[in-house]
Amino acid sequence: MSVAAVDVGSNSVRLLIVDDAGERVLRDIVTTRLAEGVDRTGRLADAAIARTVAAIVGCRDRWVGAGVPTDRAHVRIAATSAVRDAADRDRFRTAVEDAVGIPVDVIDGEEEASLAFAGASGAVPTEDPCVVVDVGGGSTELVVGRAGEVLASVSTQLGCVRLTERALHGDPPSDAERAEASRVARATLADGLATLADGLAPHGVTLADVRTVVAVAGTATTLAALHLGLPTYEEARIHGTVVAADVLDTLAARLAASTVAERAALGPVQPGRAEVLHGGAIVLAAALELLGRPALVVSEADSLDALAARLRG
Repeated sequence: MSVAAVDVGSNSVRLLIVDDAGERVLRDIVTTRLAEGVDRTGRLADAAIARTVAAIVGCRDRWVGAGVPTDRAHVRIAATSAVRDAADRDRFRTAVEDAVGIPVDVIDGEEEASLAFAGASGAVPTEDPCVVVDVGGGSTELVVGRAGEVLASVSTQLGCVRLTERALHGDPPSDAERAEASRVARATLADGLATLADGLAPHGVTLADVRTVVAVAGTATTLAALHLGLPTYEEARIHGTVVAADVLDTLAARLAASTVAERAALGPVQPGRAEVLHGGAIVLAAALELLGRPALVVSEADSLDALAARLRG
């Protein structure tokens, strides 16, 4: 059956429509910055809610146009870090259901990690055990698995929006701000990796055993596009791109030293990402460094694909 999956992230709303044969009909993204201010206030901003609800209404129009029925058997709207962290999450959920007639599922970090692993691990060549790194707007999930099975996962309170709001205030950020952002990223991820290691211990696996690092979501795919020197965002060329650790470090440093306008002028940087791309790059570079691997592989398939697959059964 044809289905539609909507991922309401901290930085963007993403839509995937899959047809009866399991083929992609449409994949789209709109930046809404739902997490704006959540780290500081603990609440969702009125303007951010309005932007995000409008984007989801746009998604509804597109899935209806593609012939997908508007019911829970055919559509799933899943919200992640920004909504689950907000004290007023029910206000957002009510606004969405009133607007499109579908309730919002607020998924926890464990399910978010599981979806990222399911969507990415089989989509690019990997050696087991592998780790999937999903840098979102408000959180970063790290999940280790082998033979398609999740062994352990952790969700950290760190993402491109959250780190940018915490540490990267200047345009461009100062040397001190960049150093603080790197310190925060490393400290937060180190704590997360320690928890991940504890979860792996009963399986007789250590983080040193990890053979492949797979990176998903907008930060990783945009960095891959920049590494390839693409004039525009080309999903087919980005998928499966290998980015070496030193290349990632160089990209992160370059982006963090740039202004928003300079980042926005880079061809493959999609609208709304320039404001937080440097924060995400710092997070991803720190994760690869702490994992001690020489490179990562980027997957365009991720949690959104897994959401659609689960709908189809």
